[in-house]
Amino acid sequence: MKRKTESSRDELRSEYRFDYSKAVRGKYYRRLLKEGANVVVLEPDIAKAFQNSAAVNDALRSLLEVTRSTRHLTARSRRTA
Repeated sequence: MKRKTESSRDELRSEYRFDYSKAVRGKYYRRLLKEGANVVVLEPDIAKAFQNSAAVNDALRSLLEVTRSTRHLTARSRRTA
């Protein structure tokens, strides 16, 4: 088995080198707002109430289920007087 030299172990390939000094924060933020995305940002007080995204999804699914089951209870009559 060949042993790697110390210098080759610490070197990254050129395609993996990234100059973070040229990075731009939020580069695509405006485009995502304009085009829409599958990302939803929660307000901090709401985010504190949930442990993870699965908990948020469960809460929203149960809310949808409740609204579907009670929709007929709040629907107004279509009869005319």
